[in-house]
Amino acid sequence: QVQLVESGGGLVQSGGSLTLSCTASGSIVSNNDIAWYRQFPGKQHEFVARIGRYDGANYADSVRKRFTISRDNAKKVVFLQMSRLKPEDTAVYYCNVPLSTNWNRPLNPWGQGTQVTVSS
Repeated sequence: QVQLVESGGGLVQSGGSLTLSCTASGSIVSNNDIAWYRQFPGKQHEFVARIGRYDGANYADSVRKRFTISRDNAKKVVFLQMSRLKPEDTAVYYCNVPLSTNWNRPLNPWGQGTQVTVSS
């Protein structure tokens, strides 16, 4: 079973920055599109950003120009650099392989995620 592992979350003040990392065993990260999602308490996961295996990046409107997704295939890691964080960005963040036909839906079961808390 494919398992992606998220890390890098924490507590940050409003306006601050954090960088999340997504890793996986084998070639999962380097051979697939990878997306970041987040889940607010009591809500379903929502799409945050996607980076293609061959093409560029896509972002949810709520994070565009504040978040940057990137990948290092040699190190088998995908990053989510988050800047100008807002309290409403507080959520558990997950990475996954998105369905090619619907980025809102992941291909694999969810991992444990990493908590991001932005204080006002």
